[in-house]
Amino acid sequence: MQSIPVDTARLGVLRCAIAPEVKISNSETQEVKKDRDGNPVYTVAVTVRQDGRRISVIEIAVSGEPTGIEEGQIVKVTGLVAFMWSMGDRHGVSFRADAISPVRATAAHGKGGDA
Repeated sequence: MQSIPVDTARLGVLRCAIAPEVKISNSETQEVKKDRDGNPVYTVAVTVRQDGRRISVIEIAVSGEPTGIEEGQIVKVTGLVAFMWSMGDRHGVSFRADAISPVRATAAHGKGGDA
């Protein structure tokens, strides 16, 4: 599987759409997916809106539980990578990041802030 680094600075404002949820690897047993080091993997749904374009929602996997992230909050995504995948006649793109953290509003950024 080839990984493609993503320049998050070009994605515009990134906002949490769904707060972090643990990723399940087996829906029958409810087994939590773990990374190579044994840490649980979480997913965070993030809205992406570039200037003048529609909003897209991507789900980003991250190792360990991201803290302090609430729905609607602007977030910073570090080390975002896209992976192309295919299984039989199904295919798509998945996303993984090193970290997802909340962006605290500052006087210079106000409510609209940049990510």
